[in-house]
Amino acid sequence: MAVSMVIRGATLGEAFAELFAVLYDTVKKVRNKDCSFKLHIKNLEPTLDRLLPIVKDKQRSINQIDLSEKKRKSLIEEMKMGETPIRKCSKKRWWNCCFKFCCPTELCELNEDIARFCEDDLEADSTRNDETEISMNLNITTLEKEDSSNLDRPRAFCAVRRPPNFTVGFDMPMMELKTLLLKEEVKQLLLTAPAGCGKTTLVQMLCQDNQIKGMFTDNILFVNVSKTPNVKVIVQNLFSYKGIQPKYQIQSDEEAIYLLPQMLKHIGPNPILLILDDVWLGSEFLLEKFMFNIPNYKILVTSRTAFPRFKHTYNLKQLNEVDAMTLFCRSAFLQDESSYIPEEDIKTIVKGCGGCPLALKMIGGSLCGQHAVVWHSRLLKWSDGHFFFNSDTELLPHLQKSLEFPDDKIIIKECFLDLCSFWAGQRISATTLIDMWAELYELDDIHAIAYLQELTIRNLAKLVMTRKDASEVNSYYNEDFVTQHHIFRELALHQSSQEPMGQRLRLIINISGNNLPKWWMEKKQQLINARLLSISTDESFLWSWCNIEAPKVEVLILNFQTKNYTLPDFVEKTNELKVLIVNNYGFFPVEIKNFQLLWSLPNLKRIRLEKVSISSLCMTLVPVKSLRKISLFMCNIGKAFENCTNKVSYALPNLEEINIDYCNDLVELPVGLCDIVHLKKLYITNCHKLSILPKGTGKLVNLEDLRLRSCTDLSELPESIRSLHKLSILDISDCLSISKLPKHIGELCNLKVLNIKGCLRLRNPLPKSTMDLKQLKIVVCDEERAKLWEPIKEFLTKLKIEMAKKDMNLNWLLK
Repeated sequence: MAVSMVIRGATLGEAFAELFAVLYDTVKKVRNKDCSFKLHIKNLEPTLDRLLPIVKDKQRSINQIDLSEKKRKSLIEEMKMGETPIRKCSKKRWWNCCFKFCCPTELCELNEDIARFCEDDLEADSTRNDETEISMNLNITTLEKEDSSNLDRPRAFCAVRRPPNFTVGFDMPMMELKTLLLKEEVKQLLLTAPAGCGKTTLVQMLCQDNQIKGMFTDNILFVNVSKTPNVKVIVQNLFSYKGIQPKYQIQSDEEAIYLLPQMLKHIGPNPILLILDDVWLGSEFLLEKFMFNIPNYKILVTSRTAFPRFKHTYNLKQLNEVDAMTLFCRSAFLQDESSYIPEEDIKTIVKGCGGCPLALKMIGGSLCGQHAVVWHSRLLKWSDGHFFFNSDTELLPHLQKSLEFPDDKIIIKECFLDLCSFWAGQRISATTLIDMWAELYELDDIHAIAYLQELTIRNLAKLVMTRKDASEVNSYYNEDFVTQHHIFRELALHQSSQEPMGQRLRLIINISGNNLPKWWMEKKQQLINARLLSISTDESFLWSWCNIEAPKVEVLILNFQTKNYTLPDFVEKTNELKVLIVNNYGFFPVEIKNFQLLWSLPNLKRIRLEKVSISSLCMTLVPVKSLRKISLFMCNIGKAFENCTNKVSYALPNLEEINIDYCNDLVELPVGLCDIVHLKKLYITNCHKLSILPKGTGKLVNLEDLRLRSCTDLSELPESIRSLHKLSILDISDCLSISKLPKHIGELCNLKVLNIKGCLRLRNPLPKSTMDLKQLKIVVCDEERAKLWEPIKEFLTKLKIEMAKKDMNLNWLLK
């Protein structure tokens, strides 16, 4: 819809509003045409986008803006002068419009004047009534723990991670970067270097500097931009990080940019540092959108591209020979006694890495623990080329040579390649990978985690594990996640795409907008032979799914960001499908259509849904006998169990494991869930509104592991759990409202681990029946709760009280 239609009837001065509409529509029409001042038109476009919300706001008046009549007339005349040549350019061939109608200098001046107009308008609004403006658009609240639980993960997206424990060669660059950033005239600063040189690490070190922390305090905002930035999600995450909620859901990029400066002004007057990390070529428009005339507001950008528009740039150099040798030897775990590796071989490899920290760590990790013969053999294989890391296209082929695993570890390479199935820059839940690899490679939990640790040692990925109690080391991974540098993701994509389309065992499809792959658009039905199929779409995807056939797919991963999503029709015929993973990378849960297609699949064993609204889990005419596990993360499931009183056990008769995490609308579990007699694991964590468990919970006679951690409203456990004679682990840690243990807890004859850490209201003496817990080996609790168990230890000689330490490590919240 043309802007002229949008603003019709607006209260802005008629001449200004109509002229803006014409200029805006003209620029949009000609932005992709070739002309000598195309760059200037592209620069003008984001500036007009910033002005658009002001024009569209019907409650504004041009006369309210604190500009003199002379300035208003001057701006209108400049807009007239700018629109005419641009419009004429759109009607001419490119060779006739070069400088004939307009001087690029005039467009630059127009761009600057409109930008100044926007800044004056926002500044004037703030001066007139800053508190009123914020109250109109923002809902400022002090978030209690349970109210903010649904924001915990998004808030972490804007926090700065701590730098690695070991760094070398960054002290001087950090001091130089800090000196440049703190200069008064520096408002925007670009930190640039080739991929893998440690730009993000340097920024992490900078944010740990006492002078930087003292200046910017809590106003350091970190945004990972990556290849396909979403302005709405970025702004929403920034709001959440500062504990501020907009009064209404942000509907557009323009609206997000309109609200952002108000939030930034609200968190002042302390200086603000906005870090835009990993800005790709083509995404630099974000800087234009995030520039505001706010005192003490700075932007630090990291990018592989040295954008020429930046006035202030810091070029991060690669490591010198000494630092490169230090980093490589540490990554390869070479000690002084490791003299069996010829020094010349080490120097040759280090020199070949060109001082790139990422390459040094990765190649060093791949050679760790290898015999000297292997080192020399590897060196000979690499001798056909030289290591240069000036661009990703040169880096990737050489990194590929490091993907050499012995025959008995070849599955680890497959696990590495599977990581590219998820969106770049996103955390991958460890349990998601466990589900995939259990079906693809028949790995159990322990081996899957061991392989992730192997990939971490080789610097191909990073497994981030929460601090665990001794009882959880080999049994609980729901809070662990994996991150991967984009270089390694591209390496995995490159490696996975070497075979012809029809022969690939792993098919990764990334769809931008509505640009489907050509082979998918062909009229004939497409046959896919892959065992793993991953399809990622962005928020502008509007196409209906095309006709493909995937009879051999065992793992299907769907990544999306749209407000509405429909399962592809071809899912109905994926008879070999064992694992379905649906990841919504938008901000709010989305309802999925065509969900009923899943119930006819004969081999579906595991389903994981993230940020999905589930209408019902029981709307199936036939029982899904194959399904063994359901995982729901940050989903809306309040209606999922409606009308399921007597249907849950019929629909899911063989279900063995249920994981429900951060589902904040879950108030109570359905009674019918207690009839799933095969259930072995029930995890309900971080569901702060869950207040009661069904009285029939004791009917889950095969339950072995019950975890209810951080369900802060849960006030008691039902007495019927006395019947859970197979239960070996009971975890009610951080259940703040529980004040007593069940009277007959002693009848849990197989209970080995009890975790009551953080149960602050649990002060009453323990039930007498606790003396009957003969199999109890570990109780995890704090010092005050430990005193309650002292009298019991006389009767339970095998019992060990494990004192829980306060865990200040928040790495599990970060990417």
